[in-house]
Amino acid sequence: MADVNGTPRDVRKAAVASLFGSALEWYDFFLYGTAAALVFNTLFFPTFDPLVGTIAAFGTNAVGFLARPLGGIVFGHFGDRVGRKSMLVTTLVIMGVATCLIGLLSTYGAIEAWAPVLLVSLRIVQGIAVGGEWGGGVLIVSEHAPSHRRGFYSAWSQTGVGLGFVLSASAYALAQAVTTKESFLAWGWRVPFVVGILLTAVGLLLRLRGRSRCS
Repeated sequence: MADVNGTPRDVRKAAVASLFGSALEWYDFFLYGTAAALVFNTLFFPTFDPLVGTIAAFGTNAVGFLARPLGGIVFGHFGDRVGRKSMLVTTLVIMGVATCLIGLLSTYGAIEAWAPVLLVSLRIVQGIAVGGEWGGGVLIVSEHAPSHRRGFYSAWSQTGVGLGFVLSASAYALAQAVTTKESFLAWGWRVPFVVGILLTAVGLLLRLRGRSRCS
């Protein structure tokens, strides 16, 4: 593994970019789990018994976790061949677009069986993106950090997982607080997903700045 390829200031900036990039990706990823608990059973699996619909909603949530290893393999491979920095930008964009599309997705009442099919497909895309993000984020920071500080700087990317969870839970708490129950089911649940594309733009800016610093 290569030793530091930049100044300490450059390494810190790369670590911060990794922290926020990871937090934003996991914000997107954890949003799905919250929505699965609150609305997906009603909106995407209404033909099932309520309990079965909830189980189905959480089953689609699990699909994202099952897809994560595939993302690690795919983006790890292309990271070695093309460059890890480019792959991290790619995973961030993929995650942001998939999350926004979930927020815009028609429900079962509009397109029937296509609704859960598209929902599961987008969840798989989310899982692939976050799988590539986590491994790549840790690896690129550890490669640029000095040998005696690799553990410390690599942990910044992992810290983004917890931060992403807090952000996603806060976003849904706010959405519920400012809407009625009917409005939340009609459109309020979509807002945290659609806002994710704006957060992706911020994360992309940070990641590209961090990329230029460590090039």
